[in-house]
Amino acid sequence: MPQIVRRCTSMSEMSLKSIIPILFVRDVPASATFFREQLGFKIDFLYGAPPFYGSVSRDEVRLHLRFVHQPNFAELAAQEDSLILATVEVSDVQRLFEEFKKRGVEFCQAPTKQPWGGTDFHVRDPDGNVISFVTYG
Repeated sequence: MPQIVRRCTSMSEMSLKSIIPILFVRDVPASATFFREQLGFKIDFLYGAPPFYGSVSRDEVRLHLRFVHQPNFAELAAQEDSLILATVEVSDVQRLFEEFKKRGVEFCQAPTKQPWGGTDFHVRDPDGNVISFVTYG
């Protein structure tokens, strides 16, 4: 007999608020500095002595940074063109691309109109994490 799954009658009872990707990095302060100086994020906090966890944010977007001896995906990301670990939706992807270009950011993909309807570009952080910035439609 199939199991019956009951659904909430009102979505106002509970809602999901946000998601915070955690990037694995070898040096939390250096990674936070990259996000601040290259991508215009602010450093929210660095935790530990020396710091092994931290948070960076820009507008409504937040990324957490966690120390690891060797980032799990660094080797795989180097082999795969589109191993994206975080996607950030932006209001104007071309304008953000131009801002990053002026800051000297190195891109692993220039703005590209995708068949699924978005336009995105990719940035690789110093630990090999690929972050996509996208505008839909």
